[in-house]
Order: sequence, then C-alpha cells, then structure tokens
Amino acid sequence: MKKGLLLCVCQGTCPSFQKMNIFEVGNAIRREGIVDFIAIHPQLCADDGDVFLSTLTQNNREIDKLYVAGCAPIMQQKMFRDAFERAKFDKTKHFGVDIRNMSTEEAVNAIKKLIEEN
Repeated sequence: MKKGLLLCVCQGTCPSFQKMNIFEVGNAIRREGIVDFIAIHPQLCADDGDVFLSTLTQNNREIDKLYVAGCAPIMQQKMFRDAFERAKFDKTKHFGVDIRNMSTEEAVNAIKKLIEEN
C-alpha cells in the first residue's frame, strides 16, 4: 500500500501561498520518507484537477492514503467528491490539511502532523 501527498497551490499566484516555497515543502516531506510519492498541482479544484485526481486514483487499490495540502479540508471533500466517485476511489482514504498563509516551515509541520495523526 502506498501513501501519497498532493500539494495544491491555487495557481501559484494566490497571496495565501506567497510565504512558502512549495518546492521546499515537497522536498522536506520527500526527504523524511514518510510518503511514497509527491505531486504538485496548480489548481486541483479546476476541471483539469478533477481529471488529474480521477486519473491518479482510478481503480487504484495501491493508494492506501492520499494526503492533500492546500485549502480547507472540508472544501477539499466537497470539491474532490465527484472525481473520487468517478474513479471509484474510497473517499475515506483522503486526508486534507489547510496550508494557506503558512511559511515553508509551518506548512511542512502541518503536513507532518496530518500524516502522523492519520
């Protein structure tokens, strides 16, 4: 079983992501070896984000946990529901964390805490 982390950056232009280096966030988590894969997507809530999520998770029984760092977890659940349903991905395997308005270090710590707790 695999654990993955998706980083969503609201197009990379949203002011709420300006205090962090999203690449360093991903690298810090990668170096810790606490997930099996990491991907960055510019806007998972857009139509192409749905395609990305559906493609990644479609009939994928190897993904045990999918962590998504971006906006509020409750918003993620609502926005990703259709993509997960189309892909027949168990939505209980999705865990979200809000990293908006955080520094690089704060985002890394929030993601690590999410992973440790789930």
